[in-house]
Amino acid sequence: MSLSFEWWWMFFLAPLPYVAHRILTPNIASTRVILPHLTALPEQANRMETVSKVLAISAWLLLVIASARPVWFGEPIEIQPKHRDMMLVIDLSYSMSKEDMAYQGEYIDRLTTVKHVVSDFVDKRKGDRIGLVYFADHAYLQTPLTFDKETIKRQLDQTVLKLIGTQTAIGEGIGLATKTFIDGNAPQRVMILLSDGSNNAGVIDPIKAAEIAQKYQTTIYTIGVGAGEMQVKDFFMTRTVNTAEDLDEETLTQIATMTGGEYFRARNAQDLSKIYDTINALQPITQASQSWRPQTEWFWLPTLLALMLLSALLFIRRDDV
Repeated sequence: MSLSFEWWWMFFLAPLPYVAHRILTPNIASTRVILPHLTALPEQANRMETVSKVLAISAWLLLVIASARPVWFGEPIEIQPKHRDMMLVIDLSYSMSKEDMAYQGEYIDRLTTVKHVVSDFVDKRKGDRIGLVYFADHAYLQTPLTFDKETIKRQLDQTVLKLIGTQTAIGEGIGLATKTFIDGNAPQRVMILLSDGSNNAGVIDPIKAAEIAQKYQTTIYTIGVGAGEMQVKDFFMTRTVNTAEDLDEETLTQIATMTGGEYFRARNAQDLSKIYDTINALQPITQASQSWRPQTEWFWLPTLLALMLLSALLFIRRDDV
């Protein structure tokens, strides 16, 4: 980030008042008259004259700065001319609260794992427009397609369970993401669907939704989440439980196959991270890029300060008029 003066040559006008004063002001000799009873007036007049000069010079310099057109440039933003539209479709059903995902030596819930891994994945994508769709009882568009990766990560980090229900509307999630693609003109459309259950809500069947996505040249990668069989301590004994018994791998595999994608299985955070790395390799980033820097015009600030100083100068000199 940096500050730049686009019309820097305007600074050559800064000494103009001094030059004009030296050239145009006549040098008239004056006789000093001292009045005994008014000895304080010359000192007060000199002080007011000094303040007036300081205000006038400061106002002039501020106007010169404003004329030089100060512009604040933000961090460069890089985009690819031929971008890819990518929708992240994430399950927010209540089963995403199960703490069966191994991460850094402990078990954490599935949604927290998704937040860690997907945020890293979003960071690696350059030039893609990325959007975010959640589904539970119904599907909702959380973030429209955007180049702003920070917004995607922030929205994902603020996600909480039970926000949109507790069930699993996979078909609606696919349908809403496909609808978002229709208005775009990207040559590539990719959907990454993550779920830990089976479709038990919504108004559209997942396979029917996948057929519509296929019609609009959308590639869907599906990810099934859940540790599966785990050893759980129960009082004085250990028993085996299947934490992924609700996962419909058959449907997720069919959705991926019919749209030209792949189905992946994530049993822990490491698996999930590798899956997103694999998808990252399957959908390589476009090398050609363009960049632009957001800019903010700041000429109004020195102009406003100059007007304030000139107003103060007029107030001080009102008695001399």
